[in-house]
Amino acid sequence: MSGETSEDATRLPAAVVQAIYRHARATFPNECCGFVIGSGEDAQLIECENMQDRYHAVDPATYPRTAATAYTFGGKHLRMLADSLDSDRPATIVYHSHPRVGAYFSAEDTRAALSAGWPVDYLVVDCQDDEIREALLFRKHATDPAFVEIARFDGAKI
Repeated sequence: MSGETSEDATRLPAAVVQAIYRHARATFPNECCGFVIGSGEDAQLIECENMQDRYHAVDPATYPRTAATAYTFGGKHLRMLADSLDSDRPATIVYHSHPRVGAYFSAEDTRAALSAGWPVDYLVVDCQDDEIREALLFRKHATDPAFVEIARFDGAKI
């Protein structure tokens, strides 16, 4: 979790990683998004619909980016994530893909994560035209607003 050192948070089961990769491929060339509740073998994947294009269509001045370069959770999933944070089995990871640009924690990712304030790590998936190259897991640094890489997951030909 954010600001803590937890081996469980970096131990995503291979099946969950592969499911995230399949989600990224299914939504390509748009960004996918979702979150993971629990950790280790207890991890449960929640795939979310990226609502960014809907927000952009209604209010392009406020939402200038499309789903090709941004993600927004819908209300149902946002509520599910928020409720989990007050439970015995909280969300531990929020994930999204970066189509064709690599896995890195962007300035926009940092701004959104700091604004949300969720005590989670962030997984960014490098989704290319013909493969998933890798995924990187980031955690907020304990003493400054930076997010640092804490784990790396090999890609797959999906």
